[in-house]
Amino acid sequence: MPNDGYLDDSVHWKIRNGLVAFAEPTQREVADAILDCGLATEVGQKLGSGKEADVYLCRDGRTLRAVKVYRQYRTAHKGGRRIKLESMGQRALREFDLLAYAWQGGARVPEPGRRNENMFSMQYLGTPSVVAPMLNDSVLEDPESFLHQTVAGIEGLAEAGIVHSDLSPFNILVHENLPWFIDLAAGIRVDRLGSPPWIRLQEALRSLEHGGAALARYFRKYNLSLDTEDLVARVRAKIELFRIA
Repeated sequence: MPNDGYLDDSVHWKIRNGLVAFAEPTQREVADAILDCGLATEVGQKLGSGKEADVYLCRDGRTLRAVKVYRQYRTAHKGGRRIKLESMGQRALREFDLLAYAWQGGARVPEPGRRNENMFSMQYLGTPSVVAPMLNDSVLEDPESFLHQTVAGIEGLAEAGIVHSDLSPFNILVHENLPWFIDLAAGIRVDRLGSPPWIRLQEALRSLEHGGAALARYFRKYNLSLDTEDLVARVRAKIELFRIA
């Protein structure tokens, strides 16, 4: 079975003995799983849903947390095995590792918490009553400053060794008038470009070009321009430093 290395022994046992359910867990069952594995002490409302994961507002003692749960079967993607527990766990592991690496590198991303199988916790952005909104749903007080902060944030990710491969106004949260980058599921670790490295580098830069274009369209409504070519060139320069090292 692919990705066996990260699975707990209990999951191996369930798969071998045919005890893995084929129906997507209910919200109550997901909440129980979050509590059972110790990611939180209280599970609240669902904050949002993506292509293949849901995010819940939770409380770990007195601390608010966001817990992302990769769905085991119900995704927006076609194909794949009937049992997706191992692949969803692998995706959670990959995103959690990228999030931790970006945060340790000083990028403006939620602080990672803990991971268990297809779930992980992270810093909650917002107030107890209102979650930080997506950039797409926000009315900016100072759009020019926010644009500069967004560009600096993208460069900050690159300095940490990561290119966000799905940049858009939907994957940036507005918290305390600053951009916070979320959903690193398909992020590219540019400090480990592999062999041959230029293929991975080009993949990263193409993704950044598409993301930059999406952000440029958003900021046009404020009559602001984002030079995508300049952004890609600046990020490329930071990536090149990893290749030299």
